[in-house]
Amino acid sequence: MTPSPSAPGSRLASRLGMTERVFAGPRSRKLLRTIEEGLDLVEAALADELRVSDALADTTSRYLYEAGGKRIRPMLALLSAQLGEGTTQDVVEAAAALELTHLGSLYHDDVMDGADVRRGVPSAHAVWGNNVAILTGDLLFSRASQIMARYGERAIKLQADTFERLVLGQMHETVGPQSGDDPVDFYLQVLSDKTGSLIAASAQSGIVFSHGPAELEEPMALFGEKAGVAFQLLDDVIDLSADPDETGKVPGTDLRAGVPTMPYLLLGRMSDDASVALRARIDEGVARIADGADPGILDADLAALRDHPATADTLALAHEYSRAAIDALEPLPAGAVREALTRFAQAVADRSS
Repeated sequence: MTPSPSAPGSRLASRLGMTERVFAGPRSRKLLRTIEEGLDLVEAALADELRVSDALADTTSRYLYEAGGKRIRPMLALLSAQLGEGTTQDVVEAAAALELTHLGSLYHDDVMDGADVRRGVPSAHAVWGNNVAILTGDLLFSRASQIMARYGERAIKLQADTFERLVLGQMHETVGPQSGDDPVDFYLQVLSDKTGSLIAASAQSGIVFSHGPAELEEPMALFGEKAGVAFQLLDDVIDLSADPDETGKVPGTDLRAGVPTMPYLLLGRMSDDASVALRARIDEGVARIADGADPGILDADLAALRDHPATADTLALAHEYSRAAIDALEPLPAGAVREALTRFAQAVADRSS
């Protein structure tokens, strides 16, 4: 199942679907080759770190890794590293550690969400059960920490702080907003913690581990966090897409499972009769699905939500976070790296939906 080698430039194209946008122009093409070469080193590091002497743990640890993945986090680490000493071994190992952290979180997320499929294959808990899936995630977290421990207290703190935010984000998503919490603001904080924090750490780590300018660490962290939220907001729009062949998802997968998304939350802020009625029908449908009804009972209502202003507002919010990410790049020197990061922030909020 290990991904096979591909032609230069094709790996990011398949992972991100937007290579031509992020790495446009002759200067960026040279940068693309540098990032691709770095990603090959990260893949080799991941393959090495995922070797476990125990046969079962070796199989389960490699399962989702071998199913593929976008490798957005290593790409951002490698990009920001070009502002320092470039693709050093330190950068490669830090990128691998953060990708392992992301990978471990997927095992846990699928258990908590009851997801049947991940990266086009049955989820780990569907194959081995919840306990093994959870323990595999724990094993990947420990491997990530072992890598960071090689680089001292600063690296350990970056890893620990990021992991803490990941856990808090998942915890808050699980329990939901409490009395007095604004659901939309609460949800944005969850996205910042669950997704933005790890992307922020990746973008920052490229500066830290390449010994880049210290004054660029905070801007890169802010860039990554805002871009991560934009990415997730676009996922909420894509979740309602009427074209599952293009997106790889059944329309409204999250909402049918009772997982609130931004269009649904913004719908709840609207007081006109049509919006209130649509929200009530969705709530009723989700409750019936939880009791065993056919998920198809929500098809018409989710199509209505897709065309509702709440979804357009979600798209606008994604663009707002994308612009905030770009604004964070202001202290960076002009050049190919800043241009690529800018196009990345634009692209994550403007993917096919």
